[in-house]
Amino acid sequence: MSKKKELSPELKAECDAAKAIFVSKKNALGLTQASLAEAADISAAAVAMYLNGTNPLNAKFAVVLSRLLDVPIEKFSKRLAVEISGLTSNVGGTTLTDASETKQEGATKDSGAAQKVLEMIRRHAGKGLDGAAQEKLAMAVMNTMQADVANNVIEADFSGRRLQPGDISIPQYDIRGAMGHGQVPADYSEAIRNVVIREDVLRDKGIKYSTAASLAMITGWGQSMEGTINDKDPVIVDRGINEFAGDGVYVITWHDLLYIKRLQVHDAEHFEMISDNPKHKDRVVPIGDVIIHAKVLLVWNARKL
Repeated sequence: MSKKKELSPELKAECDAAKAIFVSKKNALGLTQASLAEAADISAAAVAMYLNGTNPLNAKFAVVLSRLLDVPIEKFSKRLAVEISGLTSNVGGTTLTDASETKQEGATKDSGAAQKVLEMIRRHAGKGLDGAAQEKLAMAVMNTMQADVANNVIEADFSGRRLQPGDISIPQYDIRGAMGHGQVPADYSEAIRNVVIREDVLRDKGIKYSTAASLAMITGWGQSMEGTINDKDPVIVDRGINEFAGDGVYVITWHDLLYIKRLQVHDAEHFEMISDNPKHKDRVVPIGDVIIHAKVLLVWNARKL
């Protein structure tokens, strides 16, 4: 199993500072990791990776965090404060930092589209942009840069087989759902890259899903669901189900960690979080503490005969 590279002490300190501010202010401001995720247009699992120091903070998330927590970005990241001020401060002047010179860790040079947004900032230099307008422009730059990096990939089918009518291509996601003590999503050795399956196969098995595009495959990790889902079993999940939809097995975040667990309603305010392996403890947890990411539909396991 390949381990995710740990952050440098400086980047980890930024994450720790951001989390400390969030924890100290979330109750007063009525914030949760789910509301952070919604505001930043990312998953709650991604928020957990930032706050727990698995992934380094980026400018887009820093802007959202600063706005929701009502603190300047330099309170948790002087690095990102300088990077963002290069986009929004002294707009139109010679001190405007070119985005290609303020790279995030591992990022590529910004695209022509991002440059156009920067040019828009320059054109508005003399019009006295307020802080809110500058934030919106900075967010637009960050979103464009991230989209262009993602789009700088040419998709090709090297399998020699194209999808036929009725086929569903289910992608493998680089996430492991823990069936034990809990995992923050991290790197691991993938057993399966993706699966192409006939739609009628799922139908014959009585499997219902929201949309074909919402189907994904992740890997189970641990022993607490043993007997139903064993350690390193790939499972097909429906990412379109983000609320409790009756008794079943779900991919959830609880206390900032990712799990695969069976959920049942205990009472109006609590779930029973059940481990199918009787050697592991079941828990009764507040419904508000559980974030549902997907419902598990099928275990895709290979058994030696």
